[in-house]
Amino acid sequence: MTETVALYDLSPTLRLMILGILVALGPLAWVWLRNKQRPPAQRLAALTALTLFLTFDLVLFGAFTRLTDSGLGCPDWPGCYGAVSPTGAHAQISAAQAAMPTGPVTHTKAWIEMIHRYLATGVGVLILTLAIASWLRRRELPLHPAWPLITLVWVCLQGAFGALTVTLKLQPAIVTLHLLGGLVLLALLGRQAVAYSQAYRPRVPPAVSPALRTAILAVFALVWTQVALGGWVSTNYAVLACTDFPTCHGTWWPDMNFKQGFEVWRPLGLSGTGEPLTLAALNAIHYLHRLMAYLLLPLLAVLAWRLHGARWPRAALWVLALAAWQFFTGLSNVVLGWPLIAAVSHTGGAAGLVVVFTWILCELHPRGQEVRA
Repeated sequence: MTETVALYDLSPTLRLMILGILVALGPLAWVWLRNKQRPPAQRLAALTALTLFLTFDLVLFGAFTRLTDSGLGCPDWPGCYGAVSPTGAHAQISAAQAAMPTGPVTHTKAWIEMIHRYLATGVGVLILTLAIASWLRRRELPLHPAWPLITLVWVCLQGAFGALTVTLKLQPAIVTLHLLGGLVLLALLGRQAVAYSQAYRPRVPPAVSPALRTAILAVFALVWTQVALGGWVSTNYAVLACTDFPTCHGTWWPDMNFKQGFEVWRPLGLSGTGEPLTLAALNAIHYLHRLMAYLLLPLLAVLAWRLHGARWPRAALWVLALAAWQFFTGLSNVVLGWPLIAAVSHTGGAAGLVVVFTWILCELHPRGQEVRA
């Protein structure tokens, strides 16, 4: 049923853009009303912080969309069977659902997918607003206007990957890159939020040795590696390849096919030659992520201890808390059979680590220029 649908139907694009503007009007009005007595630059600071929060929510809802198998709830892009909402595609969705009741296209999945697109469009409008306003007020801001412009370009790339996620039928490489792109977007917005915070609430950066700075960068690089591996586990549905802990299938080194499991460019569930992925390939995907966790979690704990020793208890607490959160939600995914709340929470913990490490690294750099009166 879904294969007869045109993958791209741009007819609802204008209406979706209008809908995205309407979604963004709420946050814009809220920021303006709460900050109308403040200078424009401080209103931009508040809007940046709110956009960061909403982008974090969008990453979580994207995980919810993927984990409920709703990524193909509407098998075309940007609308749903050429309509701006599932309501306008009721007949097509009903026919697809009747032909395959548990298939990728149902009314519930279509709404989940389209709500994700509405939220993404709204966030895109907010980032566009930040880019335009930051450029117009560039002489008053504590950060270079290139940052919001880069963020705007990046969110457009994210939109393109969102389209490819649908049109390439949830190909694991594309879905994983889409997840990583969302986290990069969080890091970009986090960098801007910290710059505003440093300008309006000046504070002395913590005294951190060069060795600790290097350790922070190294652990952050490992966090990104682990996030990529986790995305690969999720997009290949390899979470339940091993259902025991700490071993896998009762052994510390299960049968694994790394070549097939980490073949990057291939369809979902298939190898590059079109054969179904073997259990050994799924074992390799799952277990490598677990082995990296065995390395990364102790390093996060040691880093938290080092940060506390450097008289930065707030950063230490965040790193330690998120490491514990990731351990318990990851363990819950395995031993409880991949419950939805644990899976979404695990993605949230990964996003939280990216935001916290971005904040830590930005705090270590000298504060930017003072905001002009």
